[in-house]
Amino acid sequence: MKSPWIIYTLTRLGLFFGLFIVMSLLGFNPYFSAIIAAVVSFALSLVFLDNQRKAMSQKLSRSSSKDADSDYENELLDDLETNETDSDGKGDRPGN
Repeated sequence: MKSPWIIYTLTRLGLFFGLFIVMSLLGFNPYFSAIIAAVVSFALSLVFLDNQRKAMSQKLSRSSSKDADSDYENELLDDLETNETDSDGKGDRPGN
């Protein structure tokens, strides 16, 4: 399966360049064509690319939550290891 990032990015670029080419063929100034194509493609992507944007957001959320969970677990394990022994090699527990 293709990455949602690739699909969303290529679709937005396709909208932009499609509008830019159409406006250029109609004889508009290239700078004006680029500005109008950017604004219109942005608006169209907000309206019509909602599913792709949600898929991209979910993938980002899943990947960042995995990293955050593993970092949190690593910190907990490090804290447990440092609390088990102190500088004299004996544990912090009363029975040691």
